[in-house]
Amino acid sequence: MKNEQLTTDEYDALELVRRGVKRDTAGACVGRNAKRLSGLKMLEYTRDGRIVLTEKGQQVLFLRRCIKSLTALADDPQAPLDSDVVRFLSIKSHIAPLEDGGYALTDKGRETLDDITRQQQQQRR
Repeated sequence: MKNEQLTTDEYDALELVRRGVKRDTAGACVGRNAKRLSGLKMLEYTRDGRIVLTEKGQQVLFLRRCIKSLTALADDPQAPLDSDVVRFLSIKSHIAPLEDGGYALTDKGRETLDDITRQQQQQRR
């Protein structure tokens, strides 16, 4: 099984590609990480030489946004969230709207966040 644990620099490279870069102006961050990310099937080169995200790369970035949103809500129920993240986390019953605005983590959301934190700590060892 491949090591798909990404570094912050690799996530940054995915984000830069998501925003749209051309091959000749991809920059150092994308250049450093393109080989590994394309090997993990998160980036691909098009016939005209552009670098684009694959569906897997898009999913990885979306899940990272969801995790960051859960972490932000744990600290501040009024944290700003993207509408697609709110929709996904609501459907999955990880967050619930508050009467005075904002969102609260549900029990399921707290359990998920605890599991993610625990896994990250184990991988650091």
